[in-house]
Amino acid sequence: MSEVRHNWTKEEILEIYNKPMMELLYEAATIHRKSHDPNVVQVSTLLSIKTGGCSEDCGYCPQAARYHTDIEGNDLMSVQQVKAQALRAKSGGSSRVCMGASWRNVKDGPEFEQVLEMVRTINKLDMEVCCTLGMVTENQAKRLAEAGLYAYNHNLDSSEEYYKEVISTRGFQDRLDTIDNVRKTNVTVCSGGIIGMGESAEDRAGMLVALSTLDPQPESTPINALVAVEGTPLEDEKPVEIWDMIRMVATTRIVLPETQVRLSAGRTQMSREGQAMCFFAGANSIFAGDKLLTTPNPDVNEDMKMFEMLGLNPQKPFTKKVQPQSVEAKDSQFEALGEKPKWTRPEHKIDRNEQKKQEALELRKQS
Repeated sequence: MSEVRHNWTKEEILEIYNKPMMELLYEAATIHRKSHDPNVVQVSTLLSIKTGGCSEDCGYCPQAARYHTDIEGNDLMSVQQVKAQALRAKSGGSSRVCMGASWRNVKDGPEFEQVLEMVRTINKLDMEVCCTLGMVTENQAKRLAEAGLYAYNHNLDSSEEYYKEVISTRGFQDRLDTIDNVRKTNVTVCSGGIIGMGESAEDRAGMLVALSTLDPQPESTPINALVAVEGTPLEDEKPVEIWDMIRMVATTRIVLPETQVRLSAGRTQMSREGQAMCFFAGANSIFAGDKLLTTPNPDVNEDMKMFEMLGLNPQKPFTKKVQPQSVEAKDSQFEALGEKPKWTRPEHKIDRNEQKKQEALELRKQS
């Protein structure tokens, strides 16, 4: 097993990130093999259980209500709809289902009770269940754990410094507080970020400093390449170069040696050769299915062909951690507290976000 460090500095991580490519790949691949089977990759399916209408102003997100995009919103899916999608994912080789709802934070009430039932239902299918629902309180995290949740995703998105250039409706500390609330349960943490939002290499290193200083480090870390969507403030950002993606995956692997590194959004822009280099550099998880919440994703059959070509095998569920047991709602030890936590709203102005908000208002007036 590789040594897990919680005292990485930005300068140390930048030095790794900027190494000659062959040296970087060799070091990352060597560390990868100490903690992971290089021929096994976890396949997860990301399911948008509630789409659109979000009150946040994240500059990359087409689900923000304040921007004008072509995303069709939908209300919370039913438990039966989610079960059918989970069975489909399982038949396609996925061992984990991650359910995403376009909420700022979880609110106690009927919709959260419905999500808890979704968690119980998927866990009983012997699949790992992950949720990404926004900020959560300690009690809400405990209720999710009791229902059988395996992982909770809450991305840091970028460095604390650059975060303020992308989002103004919530604070970076809220992200850390949510992760801390999840850590008070037996649920694993999934947290990563996005590259290609106009950030610098220093910002990428800064995000890895924040992730690596968490103790314990996240069990999984998604590395997303921005998918620029028309109508969002980041619509004009150029696609991330594959070499940047490989560098980021390799650096993440070195800094987070025992973490599963997830090759996430942006794979449709990557060749098989580019993805193979990412796997060699330490990525050992992908999202399968035709969509990642709202953005395109490679067809699952194409992924399976790629796995066969590279000699990769899908990871079985509960390989890293024992399957949690679901407690039925009637036997629950926790109840809704009707909490109204004061998550921050910094509300500083980001010019490009404000511009897109105004453009959206004008377009709505014309329609």
